[in-house]
Amino acid sequence: MQTDNTLNIGRDRLFNLLGEYRLLVPVKRAYHKTTNSHHRFYRHPNLLKPGPEQVTALEPEQVWVADITYLPLRSGTAYLSLVTDACSRKIVGYHVGENLQTENVVKAFRQALRRRKTTGPLVHHSDRGLQYCSVLYQSVHERNGITCSMTDGYDCYQNALAERINGILKN
Repeated sequence: MQTDNTLNIGRDRLFNLLGEYRLLVPVKRAYHKTTNSHHRFYRHPNLLKPGPEQVTALEPEQVWVADITYLPLRSGTAYLSLVTDACSRKIVGYHVGENLQTENVVKAFRQALRRRKTTGPLVHHSDRGLQYCSVLYQSVHERNGITCSMTDGYDCYQNALAERINGILKN
C-alpha cells in the first residue's frame, strides 16, 4: 500500500510556516563601513541635539544632513554621497563615486549649494567621518558661511534622517 505524501499549500503559507518554526536561513546582508571617525581632524559639536544650542529646521534650507552609503553593483561597489534637506526631506545634492574620497562628498555638497534658493543661515549636519572633517570639506563651509554640526560619537541615531533616506533608497 502506497500513501500520498503531497502537500497542498501555497508558497507564501509555506514560507510563513518555515519562518514561524525558524527553519529559514536568514539572508546575510553585505556590510560596508563608510565612516572612519578615528582621525586627527576637528570634530564640530552636535547642534541638532536637544539643549540650549539646539537648531531645529522650521523651513526648507535651514538644516541639511549628509551621509554616504554603498551601492552594490555587479562590477563592485559604488558610493552614494547624499545631502538632504531636514525640513522638506528632499535630496538637494548627490554624487556617485567609485571610492570614499573626500572629493565625492564635496561634489554632492557643491551641487546642493548651486541649487540653493535662499541665503539665510544654514546648518550642515553629518557624522564624524574623515570626509566630513577634512580640511577640503570644511573649507567649502567657510567660503559659503555655513555652520557645521556633527554627531557626538558613533551613534547612527544622531544622523537618523540621513540614515533613513539611505534605507529608503536601498530597499
